[in-house]
Amino acid sequence: MRTTYFKNLLQHLPEEEQQQLQQANGATDAHIESLLEIFPLCPQSLLELLRDVNGTYYCRHGQETICALVLGSDLGDYPYYLKSVEQIVADYHDKRETIYERYQDFLDYVEVNDKINMHVPINERLCFADCMNNGGTSSLYIDFSPKEGGQVGQVVRYVHDPDSFEVIAASFEDYLQQLVEGGYEFTAIYEEEFE
Repeated sequence: MRTTYFKNLLQHLPEEEQQQLQQANGATDAHIESLLEIFPLCPQSLLELLRDVNGTYYCRHGQETICALVLGSDLGDYPYYLKSVEQIVADYHDKRETIYERYQDFLDYVEVNDKINMHVPINERLCFADCMNNGGTSSLYIDFSPKEGGQVGQVVRYVHDPDSFEVIAASFEDYLQQLVEGGYEFTAIYEEEFE
């Protein structure tokens, strides 16, 4: 592990998850190139995480398949998996509708932060994490096409039921810093295993 983020995270994880991450492969140069072809503005700090561990959501690393919750959000102790480059690219080819198109018949019931452009296809945001509930309940995105007042590279958290899209950090670097300063709060899910 080279990134400070993962080095510090290991101290908060049970032994099994630590071993999984230590044995995991990082994204190759070819992986990174394929990601940058689609998302040329992908932040360096995300590329570095992927070079450390190319995904933690049922991702094959050598002979092992790893599954470790390594990210959080503003939802406190609710954890997320880091998607692999392959999963990010597949997601890009999958969801082409806009937030407006998806929710146009019930927009009054959906919360969308005013820094988020509802008319940009969802797949133009880089989905780097899905929550512990297979991503159906919450996902995290890097937004490259914000509305005026937003910032290119802002991190958006989607939550289902009631559906909302919220900007939780101005950049991916700020997002990681929030997790560090929060003491990797999302790892609380593992606390029972320590006892």
